[in-house]
Amino acid sequence: MSRPVIEAFFDEPTNTISYLVGDPATRIAAVIDPVLDFDLASGDADTRSAERILAFAKDRAWEIAMVLETHAHADHLSAAPFIKAQTGASIGIGAHIRDVQKIFRPVFAMDDLAVDGSDFDRLFEDEERFRIGELEVGVMHVPGHTPADVAYLIGDAAFVGDTLFMPDYGTARADFPGGDARTLYRSIRRLLELPDDTRLFLCHDYKAPGRDEYRWETTVDEQKRTSVHIHEGMSEDEFVAMREKRDAGLSVPKLLLPSIQVNIRAGRFEEAEANGVSYLRIPVKWNSGNPA
Repeated sequence: MSRPVIEAFFDEPTNTISYLVGDPATRIAAVIDPVLDFDLASGDADTRSAERILAFAKDRAWEIAMVLETHAHADHLSAAPFIKAQTGASIGIGAHIRDVQKIFRPVFAMDDLAVDGSDFDRLFEDEERFRIGELEVGVMHVPGHTPADVAYLIGDAAFVGDTLFMPDYGTARADFPGGDARTLYRSIRRLLELPDDTRLFLCHDYKAPGRDEYRWETTVDEQKRTSVHIHEGMSEDEFVAMREKRDAGLSVPKLLLPSIQVNIRAGRFEEAEANGVSYLRIPVKWNSGNPA
């Protein structure tokens, strides 16, 4: 089994880890879950995090052929269009992004949004296989956090998105529209059926209490033995009760509204107005009488 070359890039403002994954034989690579730098208070956006990945690849003569999204993120905006523009890479995501687009199109009144996934170049089905150079990539549909989550299995590594966190921190929330704790449990159990020595690369780390450093790599064995949320003895009903109780106390991610509406378009903003500025939509729902 070929072993990919993996380089991680941590974005502390969003606690997100992006990856450059390459085939050492051909020097063809993919970027997984790239971050667009975005300041919500000012509306300023820039590409310094993505440029860091591109510079690393260029310095080592890697050719970026694909951008792979594990799901439509709710906590950061995607830099996939920028990387595509710079490299010609195609943008891929799980085929169930169509379900996510159908959920959120009416939320943001995005009447121009196609809900067929056509904003993306590749839509991956469960158990589909494709290649990065000579590396074979397997796709595993792991819904629960969102309907569209996928994991990418590359050699002895699995890039699992938000489905799992480090064992001392737990598992993904399942309370977003289309999320489901019971479905999440079954997806995690499916991941934990991979060989024990499979390396799991995570999309986020928030440093569990008592841990001083960020971490984003674990193994199937470590998850099964030490996870605070889904150890081997935990039943599905116990997990669902725990996850739903925990989710009820979580706050809304700071970048939820901008992230979702941009990421379901494969990272594209709506077309700029005549003044050259792109605008985001903020749904406002009155809980009491509308003063207007």
